[in-house]
Amino acid sequence: MENNGELTAPLPAPRVAVVIFILKNRSILLGRRRSTVGDATFALPGGHLEFGESFEECAAREVKEETGLELGQNKIEYLTVTNNVFLDQPKKCHYVTVFMRVVLDAEEKQVVQNMEPDKCYGWDWYEWENLPNPLFWPLEKMLKGGFDPFPL
Repeated sequence: MENNGELTAPLPAPRVAVVIFILKNRSILLGRRRSTVGDATFALPGGHLEFGESFEECAAREVKEETGLELGQNKIEYLTVTNNVFLDQPKKCHYVTVFMRVVLDAEEKQVVQNMEPDKCYGWDWYEWENLPNPLFWPLEKMLKGGFDPFPL
């Protein structure tokens, strides 16, 4: 790519990410990222959509890979999509992020595990009214807009 006679690296193509609000009572599951994008920020479980996957399949697969939780018969619902361009990160990138939701039964007994310690410092449940900081930018952007993932 040329810019005023200078060669510049081509910009990366946009990618699709699927993330999921896992809700239990009035808490959500968040992990602290280990990544070149949003390092040490708190984020929802999720990852890249694979070829041929539905959003629901991707969400369930990513949750299992990252936390060990089996969503099984729980109903995974589509919430919204956002367009996120990260120009100020060490690695510029552009993500179309699909937000999903699952509500776990209050009696859910599965234990959250950190299955990918090279990508996450750990997972924990956080009360909706007392979320940790800093939040990963796409999540923070949604919440500042007044978004509430809890069903009415």
